[in-house]
Amino acid sequence: MIVCAGILLMHNMHNDYISELTLEKREIPKLQTNRKEQIIYHEGYTVSYNSDYKIANWVAYELTAEEANSKHVKRSDNFTPDPMVAEDETATNEDYKQSGYDKGHLAPAGDMKWSVKAMQESFYFTNICPQDRKLNTGIWNGLENQCRKWATRYGTLLIVTGPVIGDSLQQLGAHRVGIPNVFYKVVCIPWVRPPKGIGFLFENRNYVRTSLRSMAVPIDSVERVTGIDFFPSFPLKVQEEMEASSDWEY
Repeated sequence: MIVCAGILLMHNMHNDYISELTLEKREIPKLQTNRKEQIIYHEGYTVSYNSDYKIANWVAYELTAEEANSKHVKRSDNFTPDPMVAEDETATNEDYKQSGYDKGHLAPAGDMKWSVKAMQESFYFTNICPQDRKLNTGIWNGLENQCRKWATRYGTLLIVTGPVIGDSLQQLGAHRVGIPNVFYKVVCIPWVRPPKGIGFLFENRNYVRTSLRSMAVPIDSVERVTGIDFFPSFPLKVQEEMEASSDWEY
């Protein structure tokens, strides 16, 4: 029995199963399509890197209430290639120059203020995608802030985010960095009974006077679009219940 953000929770069999999983297993999605993939573990997130497009297939991480509210480290703004990726398989700052796109974070720097290393690694290009500036600073930023509120309320979130990678993305720069048409984010509250989840899909454009609530979709809708099983380590029944609806009110 645990107390989480003022809510008394009783673990049932499914929650006990989830709690026994290592963090690496809890947060690792599974590609269901044939796509280039290099799994890289960093302090604050795990990334499935696609060297064909020089962007991630997905970025997954756990966000706790303590991490969401930490102000221990300031934003670094030092975008650099990931040392775990070959030099000819990564984006660089030059690729983005005069492109018209922001270097958009997947796991946001705002979630990494609890650690100097995590903050530095959040600026690796494996965690960055070409993103419309007004999307990046608008509703996408709003969703990042909302996730911090949810983490504060519920104690822990599991988050998976990334671009939807199709067969023919436009590309920018000398390294031919893929420009996503759509971004996604799925959020799971794992310790409530039953676990709850919600998903979002955004075109790579500005959203004017659009509420986050109106963009919420079931996680299984995001899985169909992306070809990714986001929580494959969860019991099948838990997945089916959690991923079938998007309960914003909850």
